[in-house]
Amino acid sequence: MRLLRQLALSALAIAALSAPSLAQDAANWPNRVVRIVVPYPAGGATDAIARLVAAKLQQQLGQNFIIENKGGAGGNIGADAVAKAAPDGYTILFNINGHAIAPAIYSKLSYSPDDDFIRVSQIASTSTVLVVHPEVPAKNLQELIALAKAKPGALNYGSTGVGNSLHLTMELIKQITNTDIQMVPFQGDAPLFQSLFRNDIQIALVPSSITKPHVESGAVRAIGISTLQRSPKLPDVPTLSEGGLKDFEMRGWMGLFFPKGTPQDLVNKLAAETKKAVDSPDIRQRFSEMELEPVGSTPAEFEKLYRADRVKFEKVVKDAKIQPR
Repeated sequence: MRLLRQLALSALAIAALSAPSLAQDAANWPNRVVRIVVPYPAGGATDAIARLVAAKLQQQLGQNFIIENKGGAGGNIGADAVAKAAPDGYTILFNINGHAIAPAIYSKLSYSPDDDFIRVSQIASTSTVLVVHPEVPAKNLQELIALAKAKPGALNYGSTGVGNSLHLTMELIKQITNTDIQMVPFQGDAPLFQSLFRNDIQIALVPSSITKPHVESGAVRAIGISTLQRSPKLPDVPTLSEGGLKDFEMRGWMGLFFPKGTPQDLVNKLAAETKKAVDSPDIRQRFSEMELEPVGSTPAEFEKLYRADRVKFEKVVKDAKIQPR
């Protein structure tokens, strides 16, 4: 018994000597390359934003932050890779609010978006614009609702995929207004806009960042924006709340996640550095150009946002009778 006790004490002593304290980890982190996994292909808007943030964190912390694109399965392949990564602070997930939608859309996931990640910091939020083809005889939201009610099922709206936030936001608008508007899926923004320009579809809910030129050229008519405040870039476009959907707000977001089990000291440090990055004048300028609102939230704030979106989108999916994949 005495020998076993001595062996156990020796093992504990060796472990204590070989493993640095959490405080030391946070003080020294990062001391090697940090990998940020973007679960979407290179070249898109999400990838571009991730690279901006990675470059700023690298500048602030003096260590390389590399982007690894792991696209596929609606972001689930990359998320799964991070969920299974060592929780040592050297693998980070950069994801959008589709991460909060996934449990409602996919019947079988190889990871748990709720339980396998720590919400570190929301980086930014995005807005969307409800637009129509110029020949649609509706100049505002109330007229569009009246038109849809007068012709149930006759109007079509475009969506870049089934189950993403744009699709579910439009379904929520339909539920609130009790209207029947048919969804037409597209593989990307470009074919959606081409169809809208031809009046093959009459309505779309699209990101503000890519819509402004089409509104200004008259190719589409803006009906309302999804935030509670008007956009400085589209000041003449009313909010959907102003249009009659009282207090309606739906924002997209993007943020950073650590695998479950990552020490809290590292979580807090990355959150603080992220806040510092998005508050820097150059990042704020770039975000403004991309129609992004910088945030840099605390882990607690990001957790609250994530949980609220989980509940909200799960209800939308259920009420819209969208069958999980």
